[in-house]
Amino acid sequence: MKYKEHILGYALFLLPLHRREFTINMKFDIHILGCGSAVPTSRHLLSSQVINIREKLFMIDCGEGTQFQLRKSRLKFSRLNRIFISHLHGDHFFGLFGLISTFGLLGRTADMHIYSPVGLKKTLGPVFDVFCANLSYKLFFHEFDVVEPVLLYEDRSVKITTIPLNHRMPCCGFLFNEKPRPAHILREEIDFHKIPVYEINRIKNGADYIKEDGTVIPHEKLTTPSTPPRSYAYCSDTAFHPPIIDLIKGIDLLYHESTFGEDQRKRADETFHSTARDAARIAKKAAVDQLLIGHFSARYTDETVLLNEAKEVFPNTLLAYEQLCISL
Repeated sequence: MKYKEHILGYALFLLPLHRREFTINMKFDIHILGCGSAVPTSRHLLSSQVINIREKLFMIDCGEGTQFQLRKSRLKFSRLNRIFISHLHGDHFFGLFGLISTFGLLGRTADMHIYSPVGLKKTLGPVFDVFCANLSYKLFFHEFDVVEPVLLYEDRSVKITTIPLNHRMPCCGFLFNEKPRPAHILREEIDFHKIPVYEINRIKNGADYIKEDGTVIPHEKLTTPSTPPRSYAYCSDTAFHPPIIDLIKGIDLLYHESTFGEDQRKRADETFHSTARDAARIAKKAAVDQLLIGHFSARYTDETVLLNEAKEVFPNTLLAYEQLCISL
């Protein structure tokens, strides 16, 4: 173990028990790897993000340039086991070929799961048969319908559900809902009442402690509430689509495509994309905490015009850019 890891471990040991737990498990980060649309430019690469939830990595979309951006982010490849593809336009999945091959060259052994609307396995199968025939790990494809919301993945930390969108082809977004964490133990109360270690898990999950003489120590006296669970929604590509509002109501952060400004309203309607104002209207109606706009058309050399349009409707708006990391 490196010296700095020794120092970190010792620092965590000195923290109270509930603070130690919180420090280790608090991460919910959104890493933007690419936020351009259709074609890569010198300013933006194509759609891809990595969501880090308690040190488990989930990738959303995998446009060209994704593996290069993943290396720049310094995220650990080994912690990425699930990739979610929103739809089968090339700017959202052409990066898969190189990424899958590179993982094989690196000697990966852990399974990789890829989730997408119906058709991705058929599209990629012949290419993988030729170029990735002897992978050191197994690939599993999970295809789904995009008409209704579908629960794709669930573990102790998070639930991931599809968000049906309105695009030129079957397309969906993804909703990440963190599960509530157990309450934080008050170490001084545990010590004062001489509560044995084996009881702590039960207490964290809502149980009272009963002493040998029958005295009940309420759960509320032994704990503090955990921080509220966090949530994130990814919505790209889509026309203005009010049906998603109820699905994303009150979430912490919404990423919504803003391919065009109002100067290109006709083009947005023709291509089933949104303007920055459309994204802001969705954010406002859904009462989200914060809006992040991206998937910018290459025609804009300065996205400030898009940011200003969105802020007129929803002030708490940010521009996406490569290597941006937002921590919830």
